[in-house]
Amino acid sequence: MRVIIGMDPHKGSATIEVVDERGRVLAVGRFGTDKAGYADMLAAGRKYADRVWAVEGCNGIGKHIAHRLVHDGETVLDVPAKLSAQVRVFATGNGRKTDPVDAHSVAMVALCSRNLVQVQVDADLQVMGMLADRRDELGRARTQTINRLHRLLLELLPGGAKKFLSAAQARALIATVKPRDIVGKTRRRLAVELIGELEGIDEKIKAADKDLKALVIARGSTLMDLHGIGPAGAARLLADVGDISRFADRDRFASWNGTAPLDASSGDQKRHRLSRAGNRRINRTLHIMAVVQLRNRTQGRAYFDAKKPPGRLRWKPCAPSNDGCPTWSTHAWSPTRGEEMRRTREGNRGRLCNPA
Repeated sequence: MRVIIGMDPHKGSATIEVVDERGRVLAVGRFGTDKAGYADMLAAGRKYADRVWAVEGCNGIGKHIAHRLVHDGETVLDVPAKLSAQVRVFATGNGRKTDPVDAHSVAMVALCSRNLVQVQVDADLQVMGMLADRRDELGRARTQTINRLHRLLLELLPGGAKKFLSAAQARALIATVKPRDIVGKTRRRLAVELIGELEGIDEKIKAADKDLKALVIARGSTLMDLHGIGPAGAARLLADVGDISRFADRDRFASWNGTAPLDASSGDQKRHRLSRAGNRRINRTLHIMAVVQLRNRTQGRAYFDAKKPPGRLRWKPCAPSNDGCPTWSTHAWSPTRGEEMRRTREGNRGRLCNPA
């Protein structure tokens, strides 16, 4: 008899519930995630010969324990948190959220769903994902360092420095400043320290990009051939998407990454709005690629201009067409921002266009 072992994972503990094919609860337990607790949980699960582990959030909080189970030869299914939440809300018990209730919801999802993804551990993608995360952290650290440096340079130099500032340019600027008071000297010393930190971060970013580029090329991917996709973006796409065949079609993939518009139609009004759901890291990578292509004279820009009707000052997408791209309304946009704001204040509910 096949059993489903539903798990609600946490950092230091995991609650499991074992159910049979009819949904009857066979066992419940709570175990630690250290070596002893994990061994006890694995032994409790292996009492059942035909078993499948269902873990909530295998790309999030459940990743560490799901991968340990896969390494030990267990079959693990990834249960999205949204599905288990739906089961919990519509179950008896007024939707109370406790660890045993969550484990039961996860087990019920795995019992009734037939399209859950089986967790596969790909060492190359794991390494790529870790390096991509590190690259993102370095990018955020560089932004923070630049912001602190700009604040000091604004107090040392009249008007401050330009927005896009490199470490070499900052060092050349700071060399021209020779304060005589103790406040200015301290401020200059802190700026020099920040420039040194910036140089170190830039070196680490270069090394990370070099490693990611080598991994992407070794993977045989051609993502970097796309205009606007660099080593970090290609690695993020490969690591987060994993096996692309797990998506039934491109529409499912667009829904997963948040690029598919959401239908917000009501009555005779047909409209769509931007989706805030989906994998935001993938969505950001695709957004950066689109922006780079629009800013440069590429095929993406040519496709964008072809979709834009003649005589329009700005485009206004209304609904996706058959090829998944936005169509165009029959309204011309107001030429000035002031006119748009005026119409908004008049209670036009944000409609920033005049009748054609």
